[in-house]
Amino acid sequence: MGKLTVRELVLFAVLGAMTFAGKFVMSFLPNIEPVSLCVMLHAVVFGRKWIYPVYLYVLLEILFYGISLWNINYLYIWAVLGIAAYCLRGMRGRLGWALLSGGFGLAFGALCGIVDVFIGGWSYALARWVSGIPFDIAHCAGNFFLALLLFVPMRDLLEKLYQKG
Repeated sequence: MGKLTVRELVLFAVLGAMTFAGKFVMSFLPNIEPVSLCVMLHAVVFGRKWIYPVYLYVLLEILFYGISLWNINYLYIWAVLGIAAYCLRGMRGRLGWALLSGGFGLAFGALCGIVDVFIGGWSYALARWVSGIPFDIAHCAGNFFLALLLFVPMRDLLEKLYQKG
């Protein structure tokens, strides 16, 4: 991954904090958040260094909301999306990014179910996942439309700003 420059350190700190702030500001909307969009943007624009702003965001979540079982989910769930976006970084169309983001939102509850299996078994995990499907649908729709509208222009802007340094 290489060493971070001071400029990158500051940029990634600001982006991680902005990701946290964006989610916080939108928290009155159930499962509608800009985090998935930000994770994809960071993975595509910053390559392997995407891990810095994303896991700063996770750290801020833990510091603000406290330690609980959901922290385990956040340690791998955002990596799943970040790695997927990194692997697809050559994709330029809006629809592809919207589908990835929407699909991730729909799969979010199932991905959380991995930890639930270890906590309470398969029936517990299945019950939690099924009860959360309405929230996953909202997450899917919010992610889809945010990515459809914002991914390409934000990618272009971040790429230009990152290359100017």
